[in-house]
Amino acid sequence: MSSKIPVPDLGGYLREQRQAAELSIRQLADRTGVSNPYLSQIERGLKKPSAEILQSLAKGLRISAEQLYVHAGILDARDEELTDGLDVRAAIKADPRLTDQQRKALLDVYASFVGE
Repeated sequence: MSSKIPVPDLGGYLREQRQAAELSIRQLADRTGVSNPYLSQIERGLKKPSAEILQSLAKGLRISAEQLYVHAGILDARDEELTDGLDVRAAIKADPRLTDQQRKALLDVYASFVGE
Protein backbone atom coordinates (compact mmCIF):
# COMPACT_ATOMS: atom_id res chain seq x y z
CA MET A 1 0.00 0.00 0.00
CA SER A 2 1.36 3.38 -1.03
CA SER A 3 1.49 6.25 1.43
CA LYS A 4 1.44 8.77 -1.39
CA ILE A 5 -1.53 11.14 -1.39
CA PRO A 6 -3.73 10.54 -4.45
CA VAL A 7 -3.71 13.44 -6.88
CA PRO A 8 -6.53 14.61 -9.13
CA ASP A 9 -6.44 13.86 -12.83
CA LEU A 10 -3.83 16.17 -14.39
CA GLY A 11 -5.27 15.92 -17.89
CA GLY A 12 -8.76 16.79 -16.73
CA TYR A 13 -7.45 19.68 -14.66
CA LEU A 14 -5.47 21.04 -17.61
CA ARG A 15 -8.50 20.74 -19.88
CA GLU A 16 -10.64 22.64 -17.32
CA GLN A 17 -8.03 25.39 -17.02
CA ARG A 18 -7.64 25.65 -20.80
CA GLN A 19 -11.40 25.86 -21.29
CA ALA A 20 -11.72 28.41 -18.48
CA ALA A 21 -9.12 30.52 -20.32
CA GLU A 22 -11.22 30.07 -23.47
CA LEU A 23 -8.31 28.58 -25.40
CA SER A 24 -8.26 25.78 -27.93
CA ILE A 25 -5.52 23.17 -27.72
CA ARG A 26 -3.96 24.80 -30.79
CA GLN A 27 -4.00 28.25 -29.16
CA LEU A 28 -2.38 26.88 -26.00
CA ALA A 29 0.21 25.09 -28.13
CA ASP A 30 1.04 28.38 -29.86
CA ARG A 31 1.36 30.19 -26.51
CA THR A 32 3.57 27.55 -24.91
CA GLY A 33 5.63 26.02 -27.70
CA VAL A 34 4.31 22.59 -26.70
CA SER A 35 2.98 20.64 -29.69
CA ASN A 36 -0.73 20.32 -30.27
CA PRO A 37 -0.64 16.47 -30.35
CA TYR A 38 1.44 16.33 -27.15
CA LEU A 39 -1.02 18.63 -25.34
CA SER A 40 -3.87 16.42 -26.46
CA GLN A 41 -2.07 13.35 -25.13
CA ILE A 42 -1.49 15.07 -21.77
CA GLU A 43 -5.16 16.01 -21.50
CA ARG A 44 -6.19 12.44 -22.29
CA GLY A 45 -3.80 11.07 -19.66
CA LEU A 46 -1.56 9.31 -22.19
CA LYS A 47 1.57 11.34 -21.41
CA LYS A 48 3.04 12.65 -18.16
CA PRO A 49 4.75 15.98 -18.82
CA SER A 50 8.01 17.10 -17.25
CA ALA A 51 8.19 19.93 -14.73
CA GLU A 52 9.52 22.18 -17.51
CA ILE A 53 6.51 21.47 -19.74
CA LEU A 54 4.19 22.08 -16.78
CA GLN A 55 5.93 25.41 -16.17
CA SER A 56 5.33 26.40 -19.81
CA LEU A 57 1.70 25.35 -19.60
CA ALA A 58 1.21 27.32 -16.39
CA LYS A 59 2.62 30.45 -18.04
CA GLY A 60 0.46 29.93 -21.10
CA LEU A 61 -2.64 29.48 -18.96
CA ARG A 62 -1.60 32.20 -16.49
CA ILE A 63 -2.04 29.88 -13.55
CA SER A 64 0.18 28.66 -10.73
CA ALA A 65 2.87 26.21 -11.79
CA GLU A 66 2.77 24.84 -8.27
CA GLN A 67 -0.88 23.88 -8.72
CA LEU A 68 0.05 21.94 -11.85
CA TYR A 69 2.89 20.27 -9.95
CA VAL A 70 0.41 19.18 -7.26
CA HIS A 71 -1.99 17.80 -9.87
CA ALA A 72 0.90 15.97 -11.55
CA GLY A 73 2.07 14.47 -8.25
CA ILE A 74 5.41 16.31 -8.39
CA LEU A 75 4.65 18.51 -5.39
CA ASP A 76 2.69 17.66 -2.27
CA ALA A 77 -0.33 19.91 -1.66
CA ARG A 78 1.10 20.85 1.74
CA ASP A 79 4.34 21.97 0.07
CA GLU A 80 2.32 24.11 -2.33
CA GLU A 81 0.95 26.12 0.58
CA LEU A 82 4.50 27.18 1.41
CA THR A 83 5.07 28.54 -2.10
CA ASP A 84 1.99 30.75 -2.37
CA GLY A 85 4.12 33.88 -2.10
CA LEU A 86 5.89 32.94 -5.29
CA ASP A 87 2.54 32.84 -7.07
CA VAL A 88 1.72 36.38 -5.94
CA ARG A 89 4.98 37.70 -7.37
CA ALA A 90 4.52 35.74 -10.60
CA ALA A 91 0.96 37.03 -10.99
CA ILE A 92 2.08 40.62 -10.52
CA LYS A 93 4.91 40.19 -13.01
CA ALA A 94 2.68 38.46 -15.58
CA ASP A 95 -0.26 40.86 -15.49
CA PRO A 96 -0.22 42.73 -18.80
CA ARG A 97 -2.49 45.46 -17.43
CA LEU A 98 0.24 46.77 -15.12
CA THR A 99 3.02 49.14 -16.06
CA ASP A 100 6.59 48.40 -14.97
CA GLN A 101 6.29 51.12 -12.32
CA GLN A 102 3.05 49.61 -10.97
CA ARG A 103 4.61 46.14 -10.88
CA LYS A 104 7.58 47.43 -8.91
CA ALA A 105 5.33 49.27 -6.46
CA LEU A 106 3.14 46.21 -5.89
CA LEU A 107 6.14 43.92 -5.45
CA ASP A 108 7.66 46.37 -2.94
CA VAL A 109 4.42 46.56 -0.96
CA TYR A 110 4.03 42.78 -0.99
CA ALA A 111 7.62 42.31 0.19
CA SER A 112 7.04 44.76 3.05
CA PHE A 113 3.94 42.87 4.19
CA VAL A 114 5.56 39.43 4.17
CA GLY A 115 8.68 40.68 5.90
CA GLU A 116 11.26 40.52 3.14
